[in-house]
Amino acid sequence: MADLTASDRGGLSAAISNVVVKTTAEYTGRGPTRARTTIDGDWIFVALHDTLTRGERKLAETGRGDLVRGTRREFQDAMREDLVTAISELTGREVVAMLSDNHLEPDIAIEAFYLRPIDE
Repeated sequence: MADLTASDRGGLSAAISNVVVKTTAEYTGRGPTRARTTIDGDWIFVALHDTLTRGERKLAETGRGDLVRGTRREFQDAMREDLVTAISELTGREVVAMLSDNHLEPDIAIEAFYLRPIDE
């Protein structure tokens, strides 16, 4: 990945954003409205905006944010294998760690993937 041209890197970033949005929608019934992927060395970060369902937003507004975050963690755990496989296929490198989290206000989420360093 380090030797990708800017155009190739942009295409890879778009493909990663698309697969994360699609997978999130398949698991939660609704995908984020915006995603941006940043590739930095062995790390890939996908920032997602407007991720919550209408019901989750209502729960968060009525003081049940812990329930929403807990449910989102369960979705993230369930999606983990699909996302790791997709990122590995797109990059040609093994994903050795994945971290996920959601923030409720503003409604943003992050998916971070750590790839096995090339020199290992």
